[in-house]
Amino acid sequence: MAIFPQTRTADPLPVIAPRPRRTGAQGGGRRLPSLRHIGPNWYASVMGTAIVASAGVALPVDVPGLRAACTVVWALSAVLLVTLLAARAGHWLHHRDQARAHLLDPAVAPFYGCVAMALLAVGGATLTVGVDVVGVRAALAVDVVLFVAGTAIGLVAAVVVPYLMVVRHRPAPGTASPVWLLPLVAPMVSASQGALLVPHVAAGQGREALLLACYAMFGLSLLATLVVLPLVFARLVHQGPLPLALTPTLFLVLGPLGQSTTAVNQLADAAPGAVAGPYASAFGAFAVLYGVPVMGFALLWLALAGAMVIRATRDGMGFAMTWWAFTFPVGTCVTGAAGLARHTGLDALTWPAVALYAFLVVAWAVAGTRTVRGVVSGALTAAPVPPAAATARTR
Repeated sequence: MAIFPQTRTADPLPVIAPRPRRTGAQGGGRRLPSLRHIGPNWYASVMGTAIVASAGVALPVDVPGLRAACTVVWALSAVLLVTLLAARAGHWLHHRDQARAHLLDPAVAPFYGCVAMALLAVGGATLTVGVDVVGVRAALAVDVVLFVAGTAIGLVAAVVVPYLMVVRHRPAPGTASPVWLLPLVAPMVSASQGALLVPHVAAGQGREALLLACYAMFGLSLLATLVVLPLVFARLVHQGPLPLALTPTLFLVLGPLGQSTTAVNQLADAAPGAVAGPYASAFGAFAVLYGVPVMGFALLWLALAGAMVIRATRDGMGFAMTWWAFTFPVGTCVTGAAGLARHTGLDALTWPAVALYAFLVVAWAVAGTRTVRGVVSGALTAAPVPPAAATARTR
């Protein structure tokens, strides 16, 4: 029995009929074949690793040795980001036909939002965790570069991917997927990470402009999510559960919920000194008035998604890269709950954050271990098996 029985058929990168391979500098299809099927969804592993570090230091409890462990995890996320950026550069250089096919495929294109979120997640973790290693100036410089790059890519993805869905992808009715949220939640990550940079901007219009720009990205992402989320739930109600290996993507809905709660709390922390007193107080009140109800809905969705995952597991769900959906979205709920606990002082919000973080660490360890095994065995870098062939194989 294969270690990853569903990896090839269940990976969110579906089978794409490649164009005829060209040789030489134009095609390069025969060079570095292991990179041919490294798609943008792999950035989820960077996001999931970075959030373990940043969520750990955000917890409103003091756990001996946790910060040191988070520093190691941050370093690992930075190494993963550099490695994956190099791998994806090789993918575009030597397998441009496949890269273009990914961009024009409705099941793959939304994962370009992960590129932005990986950059932003590592940048934010550098400023909050990596600062212990590299110092304030270097950490700030790294975060600024990654924030600017991640925000630019995220805003472009938030426009280009929906545009392609309308004019090129044209998905059939009833096929909405939680994956559609990925390019839309990237600006929300920029909103929360930008809040960390607000105090480092000189007082005046620049600081206020950055704060309000983050609120604008918060609104952009939130309203876009409110458009897509009903489509996702309608798909579940009318079409039934997702395919087994895509079931973990239900956890992606937690991303905009937890990240938006994180954003309003971090922006409230940054508001004093950036805007006038009445507005700063209003932003602080908004953080609680918005965050508590949204976290309540996040816990409801967590229960629903968890029940669906348990059902899929009983039906034979195997490992796929979609398992990384158990990490970053849950991590945003940790930072969101931690922010609310900080602003309210309620232990009732502290312990859910701790419990969610424990789940996050376990999910990250399992997904990371299985991913390493899949890369070493070649199962995760091999070409996906056509669904029809996979069905025939299991009979």
